[in-house]
Amino acid sequence: MKAKASNPILVCFAVAQEARPFALRCRKNPTLSVLQTGMGLGNAEQAIRQALATTTPRLVITSGFAGGLNPTFTPETIVFDCPSDLPLFARLINAGALPATFVSINRVLAFAADKTKLREQTRADVVDMESARIREICADAGIPSATIRVISDTAQEDLPLDFNALMNAQSQLSGLKLAAALLRSPGSLPRLMRFGRRTKSASLRLADMLHHVLPDRDFPATTAPS
Repeated sequence: MKAKASNPILVCFAVAQEARPFALRCRKNPTLSVLQTGMGLGNAEQAIRQALATTTPRLVITSGFAGGLNPTFTPETIVFDCPSDLPLFARLINAGALPATFVSINRVLAFAADKTKLREQTRADVVDMESARIREICADAGIPSATIRVISDTAQEDLPLDFNALMNAQSQLSGLKLAAALLRSPGSLPRLMRFGRRTKSASLRLADMLHHVLPDRDFPATTAPS
């Protein structure tokens, strides 16, 4: 088991599919720690509160997949929201990530029409299910935070299935419900497989970006005074 830094950078993902490529890369780096929160605002709140009860990270990153609301964002675009006084901001810009405004809601936006409506209501560029709550709790605790995510689905497209209908009470994808949905609509399977390949590629791209912009050693939370 690797030694844990007393004040690591904590990188939060909702599910294993998002987290796995980066977790494999940083498993021997004691300055980085990965937290799998589960999907949704409630699971995210519970997980981050439990984590902060035992450690005080120098920086918290909320990461994983996100849906595009801004129609200019293409699949696998890396987008972020980060205070400009963090060294991470310049690293992300230099690496080609795009600054964006985020909104978090407690459901999957499965249809393009719903994404358009949310864009009109909020003017946000990107939607996810966890970042806002995690960052609010970090702000209350005085811990710097940032969001770095990858676009899994664009503003113009529907998801292959309405994943909200396939969740259990713990906001986890139910294998039984998924199988039943595919039996009812077998034509959805090719689209689901294509989407799976895209999200796998997106998770690898996100891991590359995180590996590039996050440190191997010490990484101060704010820019040192000149």
